[in-house]
Amino acid sequence: MAADGPITDPLLVTVLDTSRAAREQAVVLIDRIQEALDAAGNGPLPLEAQAEISKQQKLLNTNIAQLRGLHRSAHFKARETKGQTAEARHEVDVLHLQLQNLYYEQRHLEGEIAACESFEHTYQKLPLIPAEEFLALHPEHADDDENDLMVARINHERTEREALEQQRVELQKRKQKLIADNKKRRDDLANLDKDLEKFIDAAKPIQKLFEKVV
Repeated sequence: MAADGPITDPLLVTVLDTSRAAREQAVVLIDRIQEALDAAGNGPLPLEAQAEISKQQKLLNTNIAQLRGLHRSAHFKARETKGQTAEARHEVDVLHLQLQNLYYEQRHLEGEIAACESFEHTYQKLPLIPAEEFLALHPEHADDDENDLMVARINHERTEREALEQQRVELQKRKQKLIADNKKRRDDLANLDKDLEKFIDAAKPIQKLFEKVV
């Protein structure tokens, strides 16, 4: 039986299916008890009816035991998922800190540029990497004149900043995906807990009726 709603995790689907099976078995047990009581009237229950009720009770106990085991496994899996999420969140936090450092450096560079634009200066004061380092990375500009070399260095700086911005965007997307995945798992587990609480509440009258029969 397929699970209703947004729950897609295989283990949670199995828990819900087992819960439905236990509920159906409980209904069968109630029907058998009621049929036996109606047939016996004020007299004792026939041995055959008692045997059938005992059989249905054992089946219900089996389903409940299986449900408890699956529920325990679901909690263990949720705990494991929380640990993995915490590790992933830590990694994102580290990356976010690195990104903040890049932002700080970027703001620092922008401040330097603004200071240069506010005062009389020459283009050599731009915070570019040294010409020797640039030429080591791009030897094809070794024969450029001073003006062309400066243009190439400025273009290189722009490319590096665009790459940093792309990295920031990718990190933000990854963080949002981790947050969405974690929220979905929490919602799935919350729905499962609600279904289990409803089943336990529904089983209380059965227990009282069974005690009455015994």
